[in-house]
Amino acid sequence: MATTDDGSGIDRDAAARGAVYRTLAVGFRYPEEGFHAAAADGTLTAELRRCVELTPLSVEVPDLSTEDDYETLAARYNDIFELGYSEYTDRTDGSLEASGPPVPLYESKYRPQASWNDVNLDLARAYEHYGLEIEQDQRDNHDALTYELEFAGYLCRREAAVGAGATRARLDFHDRHLGHTATGVADRLDEEPGTDVYGSLGTLLERFVRADRNELAARREGAE
Repeated sequence: MATTDDGSGIDRDAAARGAVYRTLAVGFRYPEEGFHAAAADGTLTAELRRCVELTPLSVEVPDLSTEDDYETLAARYNDIFELGYSEYTDRTDGSLEASGPPVPLYESKYRPQASWNDVNLDLARAYEHYGLEIEQDQRDNHDALTYELEFAGYLCRREAAVGAGATRARLDFHDRHLGHTATGVADRLDEEPGTDVYGSLGTLLERFVRADRNELAARREGAE
């Protein structure tokens, strides 16, 4: 497969995919004001479309804008991804029925056939293999979607800088982890009303992960 090397030794295709993954990771974190501003003024949509155009992937980037003010967007994020739902089922004895957030951002929530420990241990080993570790001041479970997206972006940037050696690792990571998480999150968002920009992010997440994975698989089959 021809590279998009621009003469600097950097594969622009892989670098652009890394930028998309890094931006998606930011999008699925609790929103900072910079993210809100980029979504509100159209910069987020424009920049992601520009990145995708630097790749051979056929992915339509949906409109990622929002008309929410910052406080409303933050509240919307909490409602979708952070806050569970509780309801008294019997007020005479205090019986309480509780559930997690409508759209969990953890791979293990979408893989009932796999144990939480197995999923997180496998991810911890993958991160450690590349000398990566979770920042202690922002520590979360290894199967958090944001960590998986950051790792996917890291593998892309590694390939962009040092060559195609990371292709196999990227494909393996899709099949073992990120593909499950992306599909699960996107499906839940599609079922949830009032998702605004987060619904569009979920659509892009599923489309981009699937297209990236399929292109990597075709590339590997061609090399073999």
